[in-house]
Amino acid sequence: MKNAAFAVLAAAAITAGVVEAREASRLPAGAWRGLAFADQRCAACHAVRPNATSHNPEAPPWEDIANRPGVTRATMRVFLRDSHNFPDAMNFRVDARRIRDLADYMLTMRRAGYKPVM
Repeated sequence: MKNAAFAVLAAAAITAGVVEAREASRLPAGAWRGLAFADQRCAACHAVRPNATSHNPEAPPWEDIANRPGVTRATMRVFLRDSHNFPDAMNFRVDARRIRDLADYMLTMRRAGYKPVM
């Protein structure tokens, strides 16, 4: 019985990983690079993927940020460029190319009728 339960859990984890990889592979190149950078540098605090919860309750999920009213590629780039001067945990420089990639990725999470998770 334990082996069967383990097999079901393992299959679910593998399936989730395959689905996630398939979704990532559909991203344009810049957005894919943004996701890769986010996984390395941002995911310790922020939820950088859709339908996720941030590890740090003070770090908003990126899906919430991307779906704020008035967000465009230009406003997202300004936000990302200027957001890294607070708090201390985010005090690192992100070069312009990475900011473009991050903005491109974040905008893939925009959804009509999106409601933030409370």
